[in-house]
Amino acid sequence: VQLQASGGGLVQPGGSLRLSCAISGLSLDTNNFGWFRQAPGKERERVSCSSSDDGSAYYADSVKGRFAISRDNAKNTVYLQMSGLKPEDSAVYYCAADSSLATIDRPHYWGQGTLVTVSS
Repeated sequence: VQLQASGGGLVQPGGSLRLSCAISGLSLDTNNFGWFRQAPGKERERVSCSSSDDGSAYYADSVKGRFAISRDNAKNTVYLQMSGLKPEDSAVYYCAADSSLATIDRPHYWGQGTLVTVSS
């Protein structure tokens, strides 16, 4: 199983980025996926997750209305579209997967991180 995150970079405040998580060895149909982030000196937090049962998406209050999680089963890829970026969104972003949404905060699989820096 491999989760490969990409798409991070430097963006100005108010800008947008789309993170991708290419997945191999797991079915998108039967697994739940999440995006997490960790800023220097801070705890890791869940930004968003997507349910395999009905496709429901959940977001941290800090990103609601600005971020959107989606999945492309044909490409075996999960995305995080981020817009209206703020400096406080700067962090290393990780994708993760688990067969149970109930345990998505302790996921069985982690991808490597991709760094997002929001700065002028």
